[in-house]
Amino acid sequence: MASQDWVDKDFYKILGVPKDASEADIKKAYRKLARKYHPDQNQGDANSERMFKDLSEAYSVLSDPEERQQYDAIRAMGSGARFSAGGAPGGGGGTGGAGFEDIFGDLFGQTARGGSRRTTFNAGGSNIPPEFADLFGGGSGFGGGGFGAPPPTKGADRTASTTISFAGSINGTVIGLREPNGEVVEVRVPAGVKDGQKIRVRGKGQPGAAGAGDLMVTVHVTPHDFFAREGNNIRIHVPVSFPEAALGATIEVPTLTSDTVRLKVPAGTPSGRTLRVKGRGVHTSKGNGDLLVTVDVAVPSRLDKEAREAVEAFAEATKGEDPRAGLAAKARL
Repeated sequence: MASQDWVDKDFYKILGVPKDASEADIKKAYRKLARKYHPDQNQGDANSERMFKDLSEAYSVLSDPEERQQYDAIRAMGSGARFSAGGAPGGGGGTGGAGFEDIFGDLFGQTARGGSRRTTFNAGGSNIPPEFADLFGGGSGFGGGGFGAPPPTKGADRTASTTISFAGSINGTVIGLREPNGEVVEVRVPAGVKDGQKIRVRGKGQPGAAGAGDLMVTVHVTPHDFFAREGNNIRIHVPVSFPEAALGATIEVPTLTSDTVRLKVPAGTPSGRTLRVKGRGVHTSKGNGDLLVTVDVAVPSRLDKEAREAVEAFAEATKGEDPRAGLAAKARL
């Protein structure tokens, strides 16, 4: 319902635009001024708070073609129109004269003394238009919201990325991200973080009426030359000699904690077989992974006379075995 504010307030002047301004000009003017007078940028400034409310009310009316037409018609009557408690222009609350809504009811699709179709700004809030929510970290009614105002919201989240060492991802680390203003944000990276995982730093996002948003940091991990991560398991490749693979052996292999663990290689282990060491993978708050040891049988590149004779003797002793038996059958299409 139109109010006395529509007669007393010049919404065009508040937004600094002419009466024939286009919708685009009105929107541009509001965006510029709302950013300037937003309460988050002028905390404790009563004048800025009042100006921001006036700007929001002006935009609400002038951005709606129907409300703007109604506003222009009311303003054309001049400031002589006044509203009484009974709804009639002029003085007291008598019912003898036509009310303001009676005069404009048919023109704007309203019944006499009926409710307007427009949504008015409440006394306790400013109702930032949804299309400008990006300006203010999501937008909300100012001052905690009056009757009908949306509740205040947190500011928008920000994003950042960083690269850490493989050791840092396994053991955990602390990094510092420098803001454009020189401030350093401390980011605690938990042990066991994976490549591409996001870490939330609370309260380091954009400011908002209900508090600041969060900073979301994407962590990239530099690959290691020896350890390869597969989920929470760690895979390594360990060479063994032919006698160790053929006869069996107990070998020592390195782990993530810089110590070694003894691993039994069963007799007859082929190259490429993977042996598992329980609980020696990545340690996280949700459990521990395993160490996966892939055995690679090493073939010597040079043999002395004694070694060659020994290999030839072995070949003679095992000449009845064909490691490629049945290969042709497997290869049939």
